[in-house]
Amino acid sequence: MKLSLVALAMALATSSAFVPSSPSSPRRVVIRPDSSSLAVSSSSSSNAKNTSKATSKKLEEEFESVDPAAVSSPSASAAKKAKEGQAEVVLVGCGAPNRGMGWYHAVQMLEGRCPSASLDYVIEPWFLGPGAEGPGGPEFNAWASSLSSDASPSYVSTPAFLTSVAELPSPSQPRVALISGRTADNPRLLKECIDAGCKCIYLEKPGAPTVKELE
Repeated sequence: MKLSLVALAMALATSSAFVPSSPSSPRRVVIRPDSSSLAVSSSSSSNAKNTSKATSKKLEEEFESVDPAAVSSPSASAAKKAKEGQAEVVLVGCGAPNRGMGWYHAVQMLEGRCPSASLDYVIEPWFLGPGAEGPGGPEFNAWASSLSSDASPSYVSTPAFLTSVAELPSPSQPRVALISGRTADNPRLLKECIDAGCKCIYLEKPGAPTVKELE
């Protein structure tokens, strides 16, 4: 029987380990929904094959019977900030929704596409300040408000919105900065993020107006 990709993904997502098969020693992966790991058996008997089919079918049926809303809502409320094993991400320079590069990075993390990253802070001096009423400002603030009010239950974290790096509290988990600001501002933002305890920094290009300023 062909196991659906969705069912297989669910099984892998809930497993604590995955043991690949070896060309010299073929192994059968038996998915057990009532276990937190994948049980690996080298048996090629028909009983093992039937068990694998039955458990796989049960997993698919259980998945199909679940309401998606019931799955997404709890995850949104349970993972507001970085947990053990996650990086506390600070996005500096978000930009306008559907236009800013920083915004696209934000959505990827909010949707849980990078499980090791939790978007905990968004720093946007322009749209939260002088540019609030200008082009892109109303759209940004509407998006920010929707996150604060949990109007997007599919998002896995609820970041705090700040106007400067100086407003950041002390890190609660290893802190990572993703800088997507104006080219002229990036050298200053880089230094501010280092001073704010960021252990790793992703700097969107161009990082500075000149190579000398970047150095």
